[in-house]
Amino acid sequence: MSASPSATRRGFLVQASAGLAAGSLLPASAQTAGGSAPPAAPADLPDRLPYDEQFRRRAFEVRSALARAAAEQPVPPHPTNGDEARYANRIGSDSRGLPHNARGEVDPQAWRLATAAFASRDPADFEKIPLGGTRKLLNPVGTLAVSLDGLNASQFALPPAPALASAQRASEAIEIYWAALLRDVPFNEFHDGTQHRDVLAAAAELSRAPDFQGPKVGGRVTPQTLLRGAVLYVDERDASGRTGRWATPPGVTDGPYVSQFLLRDVPLGSQALSARIRSYTPANEFLTQYDDWLAIQNGQSPKARIAYDNQRRYISSTRDLAAYVHSAAAFGVIANQLLSTAASAADPSFGGIFPASQNTLAPGNPYLRSKTQGGASGTFGAAYFQSLISLASSLGIRVNYYQKWYEQRILRPEAFGGLVQHRLAGGVADYPIHEAFLGSQALERSRARNGSFLLPQVYPEGAPIHSSYPGGAAIIGAVTVTLLKAFYDESLVIPNPVQPDPADPTRLVPYAGPPLTLGGELNKLALNYGSGRTAAGIHWRSDAAASYAQGENLVISLLREQKATFREPFEGFAFTRFDGTRVVI
Repeated sequence: MSASPSATRRGFLVQASAGLAAGSLLPASAQTAGGSAPPAAPADLPDRLPYDEQFRRRAFEVRSALARAAAEQPVPPHPTNGDEARYANRIGSDSRGLPHNARGEVDPQAWRLATAAFASRDPADFEKIPLGGTRKLLNPVGTLAVSLDGLNASQFALPPAPALASAQRASEAIEIYWAALLRDVPFNEFHDGTQHRDVLAAAAELSRAPDFQGPKVGGRVTPQTLLRGAVLYVDERDASGRTGRWATPPGVTDGPYVSQFLLRDVPLGSQALSARIRSYTPANEFLTQYDDWLAIQNGQSPKARIAYDNQRRYISSTRDLAAYVHSAAAFGVIANQLLSTAASAADPSFGGIFPASQNTLAPGNPYLRSKTQGGASGTFGAAYFQSLISLASSLGIRVNYYQKWYEQRILRPEAFGGLVQHRLAGGVADYPIHEAFLGSQALERSRARNGSFLLPQVYPEGAPIHSSYPGGAAIIGAVTVTLLKAFYDESLVIPNPVQPDPADPTRLVPYAGPPLTLGGELNKLALNYGSGRTAAGIHWRSDAAASYAQGENLVISLLREQKATFREPFEGFAFTRFDGTRVVI
C-alpha cells in the first residue's frame, strides 16, 4: 500500500529541515544530512485536498521551514588583521579610488566619509564618498541584498588576512614578485626535472621564506608545486575564528599546471568555443612608473592599453592564464558542457571529454536508477546544473564582497608595492615591511628589470576598486567546481590528457604521466582561476585560498536547500572537499 500524501509530505519536511543544519559553520565530520535537530514539522494537511492545492501548501511550508532553519544559524566571528586600527594613516588598508597625497596615503576626510558609509551601510552615505578619479567603487551596496538561497552573506566565517608587517605577508610578496618575473616562462618548465634557473631560484627562495603556505613536498617548494594553489579554512577548534587551517586539494599538484578543462574546445550545441585564447604580449607590464601608479591609486582610468598577441594559443604561461582570467566569461560553462556532452570522433571540437557509453553523472543521481525517466532542465540534468552554477556565482560574490567592504578592507598587492617603493627609494622608515621581503632576490630582480620597486601589473588598470581579501574570482571558481563535483562522478580518470606543445603553444601534445582524475582536474580548474589573478599581480595567495573554502561552504548550504525541494527518491549529494574529506548532503 502506498504512503498517503500527508505521510509523504511530513517525511519531506523533516528531510528539508534536517538538511540545513549549520552547513557553513560545522566541521567536515558534521556536514552530512541531518546534522542537527530540525525545526518542528507543520501540522498535517487534509488527505483529500486536490494535489494542486497540496503542492501549493507544501511549497509554502518547505520555504518556511528552510527560512527558519537558515535564520537559526548564528553569525560567526569576523576577525580582522588589525591593520586598519594599527596605522593612523591607513597604509595597511585598501583605499584605492579615493583621493591620495603624493605619497599615496589616503585623504583623511575621504577615508572618514568612506568608513561612515561602511558603518551605516546606507546607500545615501555611499553617494557622499569623494572619489579621486573616474573609477567607481565596485558594488558595495549590492552585497547587502538578502539571499533567498543558502545562508546569508554575514553567516560565513573567514580567518583574518596576514597583517602588513607579518612574515606571512612578506612571503606572499616574495611569491607574487616571483610570479611577475616568471610570467613568460612556459609551464612545461614547472616540473621537478627542470633546469630553468629562474624557476629553481624561485622554488629555493620560497622554500626559505618564513611562514609560506604554498604546497610543498618534504617541507620544500619544488618546481612542480611552484605557484600552485592551496585552500585556507577556518580552524573549527578555535572559537574566535582567528586560526586558519591550510590544505592542498587532491590533484592540484599532479600533472600539467593548467586543468584539462582549460585545454579542450567546448561544445555548445551546434557551436563550439575554442580553448585557444587571445593572450597578451610580454610588453604588458604596467604601473612600474610612479606617476602611473599614483594615478591608478586615485581611481583614474589608465592611459595605457593592452597589447594582444596576434596568434591565438593554448594557456601555456602565467601571462596567458592572467589574460584568460581578466574576464573569464565562459568559466562557469566549460566543465559542465564538457561533462554533459559525448565525445565526438568525427569532430572533437564539438564533443566532450568522455564517450557516450561512459556515464559521467554522480553515482547518487536518482535517474541512474530509473527505468523510464531521465533528468533535464527541471532537476538533475545539465541545464539544471548550469542554473545552480550561475546562481551560486552571484551568491558567492555577495558573500565575498561583504567581507571585502564591511569587515576586512585589505591592502592590494599594487598598493603594497608603493609602500616598498617609498621605504627603499624614498627612505620612509615608518612603513613596516618585513625584512624577509626587503632582502629577497625576487624584489631585487624586479627592481633591476623594471627600474622601480613597484609590483608590475598585467592589467593597465591594476586591480578592481575593492579590497584584496578575499578574492572574488576565486569564490566563483570554488562554487562552480564544488557544484560540479556534486553533480558528476569525480572518480573518473581523464582519457587522453593533453598539454600545450612546449615548442608551439598553438597546438596540443599528449600528456604522459600519472593518471589525472576528474575531481583533481576540477580542483585544479578552480585554483587556476584564483592563481591567474595572483599571477596578474592583483591578489595575494591568501585572498584566493580563503575564498575557496567560503565558496565550498556556500555550496553546502545551497545544496542542503535544493535537496529539501526534490520529489525524486534521492539519498543526497556527495563530494570530496578541497581538504580531501568527504561530505554527504
